[in-house]
Amino acid sequence: MFRLWAREFKNNHMLNDTVVADDSDDTRTHKVFKSLEEVCIRFDLSKPIWLETNISDFKKYAKARFGPDSFIDDIDFDFLEIQIIEED
Repeated sequence: MFRLWAREFKNNHMLNDTVVADDSDDTRTHKVFKSLEEVCIRFDLSKPIWLETNISDFKKYAKARFGPDSFIDDIDFDFLEIQIIEED
């Protein structure tokens, strides 16, 4: 089972969170992208752009933060954080 936890933060307070589970046989990368897409649907967000800092943090810690510079639209929170909490 693959599970990804997503949270929205503003002023160091969590506004919203969700967990997306994926039981498919896809690769880890595909599971991350599909889960992030599901998070964006649930939170009614545009998909964030993966910047170099997001990619390197995700490789090291299985966690990434997407700030206002990662979104095309304006956001009403400080950042979206995603973290893998369970992997196959």
